[in-house]
Amino acid sequence: MGGYQVVARARLYMKVLGNGLQFEVEVSGDPQAPAVLLTMGLGMQLTAWPDTLLQALRDAGYRVICYDNRDIGLSTHLDHLGVPNMAWQVIRHRLGWAPKPPYGLQDMAQDALGILDALDLRQAHLVGVSMGGMISQRIAATASERVLSLTSIMSSSGAPRLPGPRSDVMRALLKRPRSRSPEDVVAHTLEIFRLIGSPAYPQDMPVFEQHLMAGARRSYHPEGVARQLMAVVADSGRHSLLDKVSCPTLVLHGTADPLVPMACGQDTAARIAGARFTSIEGMGHDWPPGVAVQLAQHIVPHLKAARA
Repeated sequence: MGGYQVVARARLYMKVLGNGLQFEVEVSGDPQAPAVLLTMGLGMQLTAWPDTLLQALRDAGYRVICYDNRDIGLSTHLDHLGVPNMAWQVIRHRLGWAPKPPYGLQDMAQDALGILDALDLRQAHLVGVSMGGMISQRIAATASERVLSLTSIMSSSGAPRLPGPRSDVMRALLKRPRSRSPEDVVAHTLEIFRLIGSPAYPQDMPVFEQHLMAGARRSYHPEGVARQLMAVVADSGRHSLLDKVSCPTLVLHGTADPLVPMACGQDTAARIAGARFTSIEGMGHDWPPGVAVQLAQHIVPHLKAARA
């Protein structure tokens, strides 16, 4: 996901223990300010958050917390759990059998709460993108006393019969790079982003490629991505929890998202009392500079209104 530019900022990186695992965490902004916990999507590292958004949150007076999800980046990798056989899980699904993931999204929600505990934070605003939106929804539904507000971006309620990814996007996601070299990983990732990118917002490709290369050199762990994917696929009951979300909620979605169609975001908002749905015309499943600016312009007022 794009939207990157060079922004001078103080960053504090740390390893914290939460929910029995170790997490790589980045904290920036005023340590006395209200906290915003940002949860990233499937297979994406904390470095995927665009500086434009993070700087806007800091400038607005928030303490910004990003982290690598379990099985990704520099957080604990759970390779002892094995790699799911995706073909067999598809067969199980077609036969009406429930998938058996190594762990679930509720486990990942407990990870996030564990990080807040490790940082001695009682409450936080939640901002989640794609799978991170699903995790944030679960936190808001099952630990409402910890949540100041929820922002769910390009995500889904997980309800039955919602539209899925476009077929060419799904094929690209299931492919693997030619090798594990950073160059092949970046080439593979660029192929995916050409399919899921925002048609109305150009990406700064040289900067984006440089960013992807840094991420590939930082960590590449496809086995963890497979386990995360199974957690998403198996999370079939989340939609039934959303009526328990009581915090101020903003749902943001692009009109041109080919991975998680906009109907998924609309359904999320419809299931949460008082939630506000906002579409961004021409936005896909990424955030090039123009989209990152728009996200900040929607999220910051939402946080301030929730706090008030």
